[in-house]
Amino acid sequence: METALFKLYKRILEVDSTSGKERELALLLHDSLEAPQKELFEVGDGTLNLLLKWGNTPKIVYCTHIDTVPPYIAPSFDEEKAYGRGTCDAKGQIIALYGACLRLAQEGKSDFALLLLSGEETGSFGAKAFSGKLEAPILVIGEPTDNKPLSATKGTLSYDLQFIGKPVHSGYPDEGRSAIDMWMDFMMELEIEAEFPRDKVLGETTWNVGLLRSDNAQNVLSPELTCRIYFRTTFASHEAVKRWMGKKRANINITERGGDVPHEYFVPEGFKGKTAAFGSDAPHLSGFGHKIICGPGNILCAHTAEEMVLLKDLDQAIENNIKFYNINI
Repeated sequence: METALFKLYKRILEVDSTSGKERELALLLHDSLEAPQKELFEVGDGTLNLLLKWGNTPKIVYCTHIDTVPPYIAPSFDEEKAYGRGTCDAKGQIIALYGACLRLAQEGKSDFALLLLSGEETGSFGAKAFSGKLEAPILVIGEPTDNKPLSATKGTLSYDLQFIGKPVHSGYPDEGRSAIDMWMDFMMELEIEAEFPRDKVLGETTWNVGLLRSDNAQNVLSPELTCRIYFRTTFASHEAVKRWMGKKRANINITERGGDVPHEYFVPEGFKGKTAAFGSDAPHLSGFGHKIICGPGNILCAHTAEEMVLLKDLDQAIENNIKFYNINI
């Protein structure tokens, strides 16, 4: 990696841009990145999107996000790796995409753009706000995929759940109803009885529970439990999950928060694709023909205290992004 690009990488890694705080990084990138045209867009929640253009009619748009998941982890480096929050997800993507843009500009090209979005980690709010403002035959989304383009990704469905119990002295549980027991019964039913179909491409449907809360005292049956459940759906199961979660259940309120359907993506000739269970901004950006999701880093270390990326993989990603520019569509 060129020295100036590496210095920029270190600089942006030193900025805490965890979701909700990314405005500072957007302003820094606007001032630091070189392009003939630069424009900031208000998302509407205090954050900013940034668009850099080389020419007015791009044939390819490179794109990734500037927010990271909390907590912020300061960067460190050795001869082979960069460690810290955002090293691969997704400040490493910014460097790999911008590095390709600089190379293309040096070669005299003027038909590409770089789009940097806020709020990907919390609902793709930046992508939703920007969608429809730009068109191009090719969109390249930088995400940690081990530098292998994704052929398909799982969808998502998110729900808020409220279990309404009947509090009573815990010495007399037969006289009340514990919201915690209701939640346990619900999860057992989901685990054993739901039987969502297995997809031949994306495999099994999975789910995770978060924001679990019940503030009852230890000697009182829980009057209420709230949580959120987040499904990773497949082509075979997406509608089945919606039907199962849509069933009426006594004393349980279920509110759908939305999500994404599973998607297939373009794998360029000469690359071997793979599937993934994580989401991206790609489904929320309209106006593009072929969408490619590819970038340096491994998703299993993203969102963890051990987040890192191999520096050689950043260099390989720059080369890949230049190859994507040269695709004949």
